This record gives sequence, structure tokens and C-alpha cells, in this order.
Amino acid sequence: MDKILTVEEMMRVARRRVPKMFFEYADSGSYTESTYHDNESDFAKIKLNQKVAVNLEGRNLKTTMLGKEITMPVAIAPAATGGMQTADGEIKAARAAEKFGIPFSLSTMSVCSIEDIAENTTAPFWFQLYVMRDRQFIYRLIDRAKAANCSALILTMDLQILGQRHKDIKNGLSTPPKFTPYSIWQMMQHPTWCLRMLGTKRHTFRNIVGHVEGDHDLASLSSWTASQFDPTLNWADVRWIKERFGGPVIVKGVLDADDAQAAIDNGADAIIVSNHGGRQLDGAPSTIRVLPEIVDRVGHKTEVYIDSGVRSGQDVVRALAYGAKAAFIGRAMLYGLGAGGEAGVTRVLEIIRKELDTTMALCGERDVHNIGLHNIYSNDIPPRNAPKPRG
Repeated sequence: MDKILTVEEMMRVARRRVPKMFFEYADSGSYTESTYHDNESDFAKIKLNQKVAVNLEGRNLKTTMLGKEITMPVAIAPAATGGMQTADGEIKAARAAEKFGIPFSLSTMSVCSIEDIAENTTAPFWFQLYVMRDRQFIYRLIDRAKAANCSALILTMDLQILGQRHKDIKNGLSTPPKFTPYSIWQMMQHPTWCLRMLGTKRHTFRNIVGHVEGDHDLASLSSWTASQFDPTLNWADVRWIKERFGGPVIVKGVLDADDAQAAIDNGADAIIVSNHGGRQLDGAPSTIRVLPEIVDRVGHKTEVYIDSGVRSGQDVVRALAYGAKAAFIGRAMLYGLGAGGEAGVTRVLEIIRKELDTTMALCGERDVHNIGLHNIYSNDIPPRNAPKPRG
């Protein structure tokens, strides 16, 4: 793992080690994938301002999220089917995050369950909630998160209707995998992956199996899940979810300043500027493009985070410069899992930390809290409303 120097290199290793259907689940967007690609390319358009002859000793990357100190302004995003990139994937990612001192977020659609993470880690983690039609199941899911001492709930608002992902359809993706000639052929090309999967009991959506009625037929689980996303989800739901959970609720999926304001008005404790990694509305703007106007609207009231397209420490600096409190990584974490399990995720975090530290220093800063618009040299996609520099 030490020879891997970038997240892009980690992606190439994961591509070789993970069956095509599962790698492409992580590495794809909806429809034409235009938003998926814009998320990365728009970050790259932002040029940084180099400063010299500055005392760079005693640099600090530590900050806080929801009042808790973390080692750098990065968190693990909730990402489905991490346990299909490698056996027990979410457990391995959670362990890596805990050792690194940053938050880990578990998806509703994870392979490892809430209880699996709680039993295999000691640090409180965050749980991401999809609201489904079966509200009794959602009540139980929230209660399970409370029982596992999850310290925050991430409420995803942009999956009322599922965006079509062509690669998943063509690959016949399912969890657990359907044993068709095509899927068997894919898996046979990755014997190490297969052997690891044979060594675990975790092969399906364990937050769901055994917790809803009529889910004993695993072949129908994916169709049940797709039919359960609730199109009636609205801002009023934030309040009862927060009351049921009894702790901080972070609203995820915000791309509009008015929506950010509505989230805060209805009790959100923080927001994540996110377009679901380009997996929902194809043609939506990149997250870094809309971040400044959202920070301008609500950044003085709440913590604003960002995900979708963050692939480097340089991207983290760019996000901080435009007012984000921290950045979430999802795909980068999945690449790490596919390439090397827990060690792969740890290596991804090391890469991003090194890039963040070096980039901050070369921009003339010693503390992440002082990164702001003065660290940006130029931007080919200027925001409509630029926020005030941080610090």
C-alpha cells in the first residue's frame, strides 16, 4: 500500500481486484454521468494561490465537527455496499476511521449492520438514514442507531426516487449477487475476493434483513428496497426524525440555498452539500460550484460540509477555502476497501492528509481554520455569491 501515492492509483488497483459489477457500482453515476464527472473536473478548475517566505512550523490540521475534535477536516461518507468491495468492508472502513480520529458514517444500505459496526469498534459513529414507506421499520432503525450509541444521524433527502445507473443495470448488480453465468464469470476472475467473501457471513443488506416483514426471499430484497423509498419525504419529516433520535441530525443532499435554509428552519444541526456523487439528478451542478452561495446563506448559522468529487487533499483545501467546515469522502474510501481492505482505507486517509498538509503549507497557512478565499488564485466557475474568507 505504501507505494500507492494517489487516490487515482488506488482506484486502478481496486478495479483489478474487485468484480466488475461491484467496482462499477462505486465508480459510476446516473444516466450520462455528466454530474459525476463535473464533480471532479470543477474542483480541478480552482487554482490555488502560492505564498512563500512564511513560517510554516507547527502546522495544525485538527478541527471539530459537531463539537468533537477530529484529526483533519475529513469524514467517511455513507456509501452503500462497502461490504461488496471486500469482505466485511464497512467494519474495516470504520476501524480505519477510528484509528485515524475522523468520523465514520454507515449507510442504511450497508452490508455490515449497525450492530456489526458497534461490536467491532469503540468510537461513536454516525448513521445515515433513508426514509422508507414502512415507517415502523424506520422507527426501529432509528432506535437501533440510538442503542448503538451513534452520535449523529445523517438524513439523506435526495433519494425519494432512484436515479437510473446504466452500468448497474447492464452488470445485473444485486446484493447478494445473483448467480448468473455472467456474474459467475466476473467473480471467477477474482479468486482472492471470492475466498474472502466465503469467509464472512455478511453478504446482504444486514440493516434490513431480519428487520422487515417478508424479506426472507433475498432475491426480492433489491426490488423491495427500490419500492420503499418514500416520495412524500419533506421538510416536516426532519423534526419528527430528530425528536425520535434525540441527537444531532445532519441533512444530506442539499444543492440549493433555499433548501439549505429550509433544512435549518426545520431543525437540522448541519448540512452536507451533496448531489449523491452524481448518482441521482444527472445535469445537476457540481457540489463545489454551489457551495459558496449555500455557505453565504447558512454558514453563519450551522456547519456546512461537502461531498461528491473529493479525491485529494488539494480538493479539501479548495472546499475549506469556499467555506466548508469539512469534506466527506465516499468513492475514495470504497477504492481503498477494494484495493486493500482496512489498510487500503488507511492509506487513502494518509494520502489525503499528506496532500492537505503540504498544500496548506504551500499556500502559506499553518492552520486549517485560516484557509479562505485569499488562498484561491483563480476559478473558472465563479460562484454567484462568494462567501467571506474564513479566519
